[in-house]
Amino acid sequence: MSASLYEPTSPVPDPALTSLLSPGAASALLGACRPGEDRFLATPRHTLLARGTAAEIPHDERPLSRRVHEALDARRHAGEPAPIVVGSLPFAPDAPPALAVPESVQWAPPLHEDPLLAPPAAAGRGPLTSVPAAADWQVREVPSPARYGEVVAAAVARMRAGELDKVVLARTLELTAEREPDLSAMLRHLAGRDPGGYTFAVPSGPGRTLIGASPELLVSRQGGRLTANPLAGSAPRSTDLAEDVRNAAALLESSKDLHEHAVVVDAVREALAPYCTRLEVPGRPTLVRTAAMWHLSTTVTGELAEPSTTALELTAALHPTPAVCGTPTDLARSVIAASEPFDRGPYTGMVGWQDADGDGEWVVTIRCAEAEGRTLRLFAGAGVVAASTPQAETAETAAKFRTFLSAVGASL
Repeated sequence: MSASLYEPTSPVPDPALTSLLSPGAASALLGACRPGEDRFLATPRHTLLARGTAAEIPHDERPLSRRVHEALDARRHAGEPAPIVVGSLPFAPDAPPALAVPESVQWAPPLHEDPLLAPPAAAGRGPLTSVPAAADWQVREVPSPARYGEVVAAAVARMRAGELDKVVLARTLELTAEREPDLSAMLRHLAGRDPGGYTFAVPSGPGRTLIGASPELLVSRQGGRLTANPLAGSAPRSTDLAEDVRNAAALLESSKDLHEHAVVVDAVREALAPYCTRLEVPGRPTLVRTAAMWHLSTTVTGELAEPSTTALELTAALHPTPAVCGTPTDLARSVIAASEPFDRGPYTGMVGWQDADGDGEWVVTIRCAEAEGRTLRLFAGAGVVAASTPQAETAETAAKFRTFLSAVGASL
């Protein structure tokens, strides 16, 4: 795997080395990315750009962590000192992964530390060049807002009858234009809008590209330490400062959203505890914000009992959390399958990377779209609990769509 000006000797940039990297290194990688060919991921810790495919991770009956280990081990034996695997995993556990060992990787400090990254106004809060204008997009809602409200109401009725605690129900927007959109421009817009989040563009299948900006870390592993950051419970941002503050304060006091969040945090604690000698879970959530939404957030940290436990093994224990599926998990999955008239594919799966030592970061694949030719398929979901209403959950998905609609110059 070829080195670069931005790549230290280890897969994760050493903070002591970042001062040696030129200002603008992260934005240079962002500008060099060719969505559809390259694999790009920017996180609060670093920025990576992976090119070429040395090996693809196969889809077979072996555990994913084993398949990844064998592929990385083979690259090490072939002389590559620091191979990684990077890409996306689908929502359905039995669907094929879209993971590869790249031929080369370039690393840089995080985008939010880059002084040359275009600010949001320049990065494209308004109409973008080189993408279709709003009037040029044909938009189809699947399902319609009315039908989505009906399935939310049906799920709430089942919860009030005691059948399940929570289910995450999604809908999609299918956007079609007369010409292919400029995915590079979209990626730059998403990165400029939320540079402290998780921005990504990776191939998700033949002729398809997964592109988005997620606020949610599923799990990271660095040495013997793990971090998870479940988000659940949301409120829309406002351009009016006073209203924006009121929305945030109301979210922190919302019994419905606090309950939804607690369900997710409890599930994360239960999944990770067997792997840890110590697990720290704050007793009350805090707020995180993106350009479009406020979210209730809890940062969970722990020390691994077995140092050989890899980041992907931790994702297998966690996925799917109630934040993207529901609880009980099997029943929530069946409700999703019966209620959503589409295949989620990579949506609410995960995107990320792992090295041969087991370190890595995996992000929940939300606030995203899958691009194929002239079509973009956008996804948004809402956590439905007994206190939910069809109107509120439909409005929440509409607010979540705004992240990507703004990046493509479209609107509902």
